Amino acid sequence: MALVNVVNMMVLDNPTAFLNPFQFEITFECLQELEEDLEWKVVYVGSAESSEHDQVLDEILVGINKLVLQAEPPDPRRIPPNDIIGVTVVLVTCAYREREFVRIGYYVNNEYSGEYDEETGPPKPIELGKVTRMILADKPRVTRFPIPWNGQENVDASNGQVETEDAHVMNDQGAKSDEQLMEEDPLIEEEEEEEEEEDGDENMEVE
Repeated sequence: MALVNVVNMMVLDNPTAFLNPFQFEITFECLQELEEDLEWKVVYVGSAESSEHDQVLDEILVGINKLVLQAEPPDPRRIPPNDIIGVTVVLVTCAYREREFVRIGYYVNNEYSGEYDEETGPPKPIELGKVTRMILADKPRVTRFPIPWNGQENVDASNGQVETEDAHVMNDQGAKSDEQLMEEDPLIEEEEEEEEEEDGDENMEVE
């Protein structure tokens, strides 16, 4: 049984400019006192083609149950030029004793707000000051992993289950999903790297 449950997550300052920081307000509950702090991490998926373009934007150790996790924007020099505009993914993960136990993924849509010829696309190199980032806050995907907690040396992989779910959403920002943006599913691709996964029934309130 997991000793930490994420009960609410809000995406702040959304939509915003591509070069602005990511901000997530996270609330979680601990069912038992933990011997060590939790490690929160924000990861930006630079390209669906290869994980070598993933960037860890921030990672912090915390011992409180509510925080605003702020991370700097990704380094555009590490993103393939053709992948700066369009749909990608940002992941918020949490680990205990260097073992990840929950991963929350959001689709991110980067749009060029300047004028351009639709036939040729935005000018290259991209003027990053004219790129707007929209996190699809009403479409998070939550994956939980069994890990050893206090007093446990290991987890029996045959009994542990990786649970993946589309979280129930309380969205006050008026953000709407665009199903056409979901034709390719990088969140699914990220999760298929794990050995096991199955749908979960529990809901997390996410804003």
